[in-house]
Amino acid sequence: MTIKTNIKPLFDHVLIKPLQAEEKTAGGIYLPENVKEKPQIGEVVAVGPGIVHPKGEVEKMVVKAGDKVYYTKWGGNEVKVGNEEWKIVKQTDILAIVD
Repeated sequence: MTIKTNIKPLFDHVLIKPLQAEEKTAGGIYLPENVKEKPQIGEVVAVGPGIVHPKGEVEKMVVKAGDKVYYTKWGGNEVKVGNEEWKIVKQTDILAIVD
């Protein structure tokens, strides 16, 4: 699923649309909004071009748009896209690509 947005991350930043938090526990109890965990898995919407180090070496991006990723809980910045809160994180704040 491709999502259109006007946000283009710079350098080694990645724009992530968090997936929805769990609505209920494994036991079937529905969670109120104030106790839900912030999601740490999201879909990569856009990536920056990478970063150029002082010696001219280019560090390429590992993730690409459409990847589902697991990212650090407290890293990055929240940005408002429409009615939703998305995250912009550095590539190093992404812990894994989820299959």
